Amino acid sequence: MKVTKIIIAESSPIISNGLTSFFNDMNHIVVSSVVDNIEDLQDKIIMHSPDVLIINPMMLGCMLNTFVKQMTQNYPNINRVALVTSYVDKNILKNFKEVIELNDNKQKVINKILNLQNNNEETSAQNESVDLSNREVDVLVCVAKGMTNKDISDMLNISVHTVITHRKNIVKKTGIKSVSGLTVYALLNNLVEESEIYE
Repeated sequence: MKVTKIIIAESSPIISNGLTSFFNDMNHIVVSSVVDNIEDLQDKIIMHSPDVLIINPMMLGCMLNTFVKQMTQNYPNINRVALVTSYVDKNILKNFKEVIELNDNKQKVINKILNLQNNNEETSAQNESVDLSNREVDVLVCVAKGMTNKDISDMLNISVHTVITHRKNIVKKTGIKSVSGLTVYALLNNLVEESEIYE
């Protein structure tokens, strides 16, 4: 079983240490980092590339919508889990794939994390079985490299209209709408090297 890497973002050391202790004897779940403020979170995500981010929504305050949007665009493969320590509006909790409550016992918390991982593996298997045409792969690689429709059109000697059609087909087949999401897809499927993205 793949090791699941977790970052915990919680300002209370009592809560974060207690939650961390739940995973201490687990071979396939590792707490990579514990963060007590939002300012350090971005660096820790880049450094550790977690599979799961367990975060107290109260830490985000008025930055919640911005945070969710950035996470969805930049890190679509990280499962967001809300760590609820006080009342949180249900509409806010819709932005998270799972919710851990303060009174959840160890087994319940571990089961929630394992279920997230199992769902991710099923989704990955579905994504890997996506059958893109050779031309769609060419277009996807260009998109991942940050090229515009006009640039892609010129490079592949096809019309801009054809590029747009291929892009629509790619979105339909992969279910991924954002450029950053398609870039991650291209990286995960070894269609493009990370160094090529920043050219």
